[in-house]
Amino acid sequence: MILEVATLTIAPEDRAQFEAAFAEARRIISAMPGFVSHQLHRSIEIDGRYLLLVQWLTVEHHTVGFRQSPQFAQWRALLGPFFAAAPAVEHYQSVSRGEAS
Repeated sequence: MILEVATLTIAPEDRAQFEAAFAEARRIISAMPGFVSHQLHRSIEIDGRYLLLVQWLTVEHHTVGFRQSPQFAQWRALLGPFFAAAPAVEHYQSVSRGEAS
């Protein structure tokens, strides 16, 4: 599995509308082949900054299967208008994992 990490910048005044749009957009991404899970986090320190974490089976499930699909255009149409800056996206693989005792 890989982890897609996307840093999103949303104008603070658009926060509620973005979160409502994300509730719809998550149905799109959740239905994609290779999708495992997602989490959306709002920054406490920086108003309008979000961290989107998406687990995929492979990088290709994200970069090809999702990004090159018609569903990505729908996803982007829902969320894109709220981006105050281009999202920064990186992919990570796990090298260590811990759990609380």
